[in-house]
Amino acid sequence: MTISYGALAGLIAAVAFLLLVLFTIPALVRVTKTMKKVDETVTTANKTLSELTDDVDALLHQSEDLLDKSNDLLADVKDKVKNLDPVVQAASDLGQSVSDLNHSSRRLVKRASSFSAGHVKTGLVSSLIVSLLSRRKRRRGED
Repeated sequence: MTISYGALAGLIAAVAFLLLVLFTIPALVRVTKTMKKVDETVTTANKTLSELTDDVDALLHQSEDLLDKSNDLLADVKDKVKNLDPVVQAASDLGQSVSDLNHSSRRLVKRASSFSAGHVKTGLVSSLIVSLLSRRKRRRGED
């Protein structure tokens, strides 16, 4: 039995192909396992991303509600401050009037004390003058 060169070359090629297949099979098995793990990882990532998107949507909705309530509250406070401005102005005017009255009273007492004679008491004169001045202001509507 003689083998021709062509048959020998074919046999060598067949053995080489068999060795190639035998060494490639473990690599293909490892690649398959790796691809399964990659597929599981991608599935987990997609699930986590979906949950995260739902959480962000809920958070944005709550933030929008909170901003609406804050805007309503701010508008209410603004209206109340506008209503409070006249009260603050009136209190300021009242303080100024009291200050003016104190100043006038001091001037009147000072004049009355320099005006009083020896037999007229300063307290009596000053109370009389203050009474007259306050009556005069009430008549004018300044009080």
